[in-house]
Order: sequence, then C-alpha cells, then structure tokens
Amino acid sequence: MITKKNTGGFILLLCLLLGINYPISMAWAIEPYEIVTNPSVNEKTLPKSSLRAIFGMRLHTWPDGTAIRVFVMPDDAPLHVAFSKEKLNVFPYQLRSTWDRLVFSGTGQAPDTVMSPEEMLARVANTPGAIGYLTKSKTDGRVNVLEIK
Repeated sequence: MITKKNTGGFILLLCLLLGINYPISMAWAIEPYEIVTNPSVNEKTLPKSSLRAIFGMRLHTWPDGTAIRVFVMPDDAPLHVAFSKEKLNVFPYQLRSTWDRLVFSGTGQAPDTVMSPEEMLARVANTPGAIGYLTKSKTDGRVNVLEIK
C-alpha cells in the first residue's frame, strides 16, 4: 500500500524508471556512424575544429579551393542528434540557431537537409565537395570516410 509518507519515493522511482529507460534505449538505437565526403574531396583526415567550422557554415572551401556542400539530417533525427552532440559538442538546437542567424542576417546559408540515409548517400556521392554523415551500414564505396582527429 502506498501511503502519503512514501508517495514521493514511489514517484521518484517511477520517474527514474521511465526517465532513464528512454534515453538509454535511444543511445543504444544509434549504430556507429562515419563522416563521409564526395570522392572528389582529397582530404582523408580533418581536425575536429575544422569539422565544427564546416558544419557551423564558417568554412566554405576545401584546401584545394572546391566549395563545401554540407548535408544534414532533420534536427530531430536520432543520427543528427548523436552527431551534433558527439562530434560537434553542441545540441541540435544550437546548430539550428547558428544557421538561422546566418540566413536571417543575410551573411550565409543553412546546410541542405536530407530526409533519409539513402538520400544522404546519394546527395553526398553525387555532389562535388559534399560532406555529411551516415551509419556504417549505409556507407559504401560511393563515398569516402573522413577520419576526425
């Protein structure tokens, strides 16, 4: 029987069970992923700071002068959330805020959004200078895998 005295403990336990179970299952649902580029990109490794500058839309060209085309998944896609937090050390809403500021001020543009891993693969594979991210199971020989240091 739950009494008024132990109701708080029961609610806390219930919240912990429900609240912790969901994020853990979400984290396990994301399989390993890679940063991928179009085969025209000669870079094989990239510093994390450059990756952040590229996805922050502050770095516009590769070292050889080729324009960088950035592709991302929707803000609420689990892969985008994992990528933003793990590789860029920002929350997706912070990235979106940065992109919106560029667009609304007229000083830049947001990356292209793709709706599926298949579309990400096709767009990166067929767009010179493109960069994006894919789960390892979706990565094939049409794109290059970029090592982040």
